[in-house]
Amino acid sequence: MIQSLQRLFQDMMTPAASSEQAEPGQALAVAVLLCEVIRADYRLEEAELEHLSMLLAARFGLPGDEAQALVSQACDETESAVDHHRFLRAVRDGCDYDERVALVREMWSLALVDGDKDPLEEHRIRRLAELLHVTHGDFIRTRIEVEAGGE
Repeated sequence: MIQSLQRLFQDMMTPAASSEQAEPGQALAVAVLLCEVIRADYRLEEAELEHLSMLLAARFGLPGDEAQALVSQACDETESAVDHHRFLRAVRDGCDYDERVALVREMWSLALVDGDKDPLEEHRIRRLAELLHVTHGDFIRTRIEVEAGGE
């Protein structure tokens, strides 16, 4: 566990190459895309951050402190990144279709954790689902499942 924490912090502190940014790891790419959803309404609520940490811990088998460090890193990346195509590419290339659909389901659960379906969050999820090549039918199906409580 200590080694994985050290690796995480080393990855966070290693500067990206000046001519080209390094490809993000799968966990960071997923975390950044999920963070994009909770930032879409211009409010970062504690409940959303906690739910994001829980989702990442479950998806990647991380202990709580590593999941929280990943959330922090993802939020920093989201704020400082010029574009998010490298994160989208990492997820598209590293996940099969069912995993991408599961990611869209997680996006919906984050958007609805505060009990409010904000149009800005819905728009962001719709756009990310399109960029992840998730069909509109699966986009709608996952929303309905999460709204019905079938996460």
